[in-house]
Amino acid sequence: MRRGVELDLPTVTAAAVTAPPAWALLERRLFEVMEAAAELRVSRYSQRGGVPYYADDLDDLYEMIHNWGLFYAMGADERVLELALQHWNAVTRFGDDSIVSRAHPRFTQQVHREYYGLVHPGDAEWHHAGEGNMAFYHLCLADPTISENVRRAVQFAGFYLGDDEAAPNYDPRHKVLRSPFQTSQGPWLQATPEKAHAYLYGPAELGGKINYYGARSTLYPVVRDLEEDWSREPRRRKEIVGLFDRIVLNADSPNNLGATALITNAYLHTGDSRYRDWVIDYVGVWMERIRENGGVIPDNVGPTGRIGEHRDGCWWGGVYGWNSYCGFNILFHSLTIAAECALLLTGDYGYLDLLRSQIRVLIDNGITREDGQFLQAVRHGPEGWGHKMWNPVTGLDQPVRMNELARLWHASLSRQDRELLTWVRERDVTIDWSANEVEGPDFYKGVHEYPRFQYYDGHNPGWPEAILRAELESVLKLCREQSEDDRTVEQIIEDNRYPQNPVHTKVLTNVMLGAPQPVYHGGLLRATVRYFDPDNARPGIPRDVAALVDQLEADRVGLQLVNLDPAAGRRVVVQAGAFGEHDFTEVRVEAGESPQVTRVDGRHFAVELRPSAAVRLEAGMRRFVNTPSHAFPWHGDRIPVPFQ
Repeated sequence: MRRGVELDLPTVTAAAVTAPPAWALLERRLFEVMEAAAELRVSRYSQRGGVPYYADDLDDLYEMIHNWGLFYAMGADERVLELALQHWNAVTRFGDDSIVSRAHPRFTQQVHREYYGLVHPGDAEWHHAGEGNMAFYHLCLADPTISENVRRAVQFAGFYLGDDEAAPNYDPRHKVLRSPFQTSQGPWLQATPEKAHAYLYGPAELGGKINYYGARSTLYPVVRDLEEDWSREPRRRKEIVGLFDRIVLNADSPNNLGATALITNAYLHTGDSRYRDWVIDYVGVWMERIRENGGVIPDNVGPTGRIGEHRDGCWWGGVYGWNSYCGFNILFHSLTIAAECALLLTGDYGYLDLLRSQIRVLIDNGITREDGQFLQAVRHGPEGWGHKMWNPVTGLDQPVRMNELARLWHASLSRQDRELLTWVRERDVTIDWSANEVEGPDFYKGVHEYPRFQYYDGHNPGWPEAILRAELESVLKLCREQSEDDRTVEQIIEDNRYPQNPVHTKVLTNVMLGAPQPVYHGGLLRATVRYFDPDNARPGIPRDVAALVDQLEADRVGLQLVNLDPAAGRRVVVQAGAFGEHDFTEVRVEAGESPQVTRVDGRHFAVELRPSAAVRLEAGMRRFVNTPSHAFPWHGDRIPVPFQ
């Protein structure tokens, strides 16, 4: 049993008995349902020890519990974290290439040194590696004292610093990652004809040129019109594979900016300035390339850092780049992650221009349809800028997407970015921004961010209750799907099909933490505030407590806390930022004609909630003024890791 911790913090007491608001009841019910669903999912779809019956690429296996550590860190039961750790360790162990085992017939052993290896390099670019890494980042967030995870965080970051001889991914002289694909065995630099074909045309089994990804890379302009049967003739096959190796694989890509989260995670554990310096250098060199390229980030640079070095100077055409039909989607995930990490580590808002400048590029090259709907540009190729997603035949027109706008605004909370959001809203005639709906996990579009912005902009007062109700209904449907799945283990293995992850944290992140959900393809947690339970010495809101961020401003946050327990009080520690990167100035509690104002001038304050009590607080805030860390409020200057 955990002992509580005593903290000498500025403290606010809430004593007035209040009937709990509907949003608080829904929030606690959502916790209960997802805790039960996580337990059921593991018991039904995994072996004892944690290995799932499902087989797929390594990143997909990690994705199965990508947010369970985050759910625990918000306040979910200890069992959720135990199951997440069990799953991550089991997948890593089961997939290790040093172990000879009779694995699932559809599974290949893809793990080398506990990370992505060269046996399946498609997992090792930052669209997929980032997806898989989410689970690990959240485990580090949930408990930064686990010795083996601290060791892993340092080891994984070491693959990118340029000083691991077994993984020479980074060239510190030219500040380039040597390939769009990096592994614990070094960069992927040589392809087979089959692998080259998959990236130049897409997997053959999906029908050639056009599929979900479209053409993931090109050889343009060295080869302008690549014939589909190039691999049939041996000489041509050798030529094209050689060009693919030189032009596509031997290049850096802005998608590699997703690596900044892996390096930042190591910094949050250790405080080692090497990691901070690497992020600043790598983000800085890409911002310089934007300036050099006339304001547009190039999607490929050569081994010496020159734009289009192996493409006759052409700045587009790289892996998941501007000419890929989903390149915009993937590219902007990495830009967002890198901008957020650089701001977190430095407190310098100028790094947000990495993301803001490219949003402006897409808007400046947008068009307006006859019905008045504004469409942003999404891709660039020989024909110039295009405005359809996925493929040119069946692709969809793309209004300015909320995913990146919401994160930019939350990072800066500036008038400039708020005005950009309202400018987009005025030109959006097809989307109801106040529709309190959820769209499954919603990894890409940020549909749930529309009504959240409306709430903070004063146009959607019922948002907290409505969005929590919608999320609860969505999760309940997934729970029923799991509970009514009567397949045998043998059938599950044969089908190789699972219900969707029933743990959804996006709305809880919105409502409780006052932030967008982490970028799904490898982002770290964003939070205006975060909570800790000192009586149980753990992260998250205590049992029976609900939280709502109801006001977001550049210098303050509005927060409601409710204790649903009619018999017992609760203590809550409130932290400024996901990693203590902010400071509170003071906290104000409305109490009739005499508001209580408590001076804080630090990262934390405490709230004493009497039985059935509720309170609304307004806390002044200085943002991005502290060195960020995974440390909990009671850890002091050094995270207590047993074995280092």
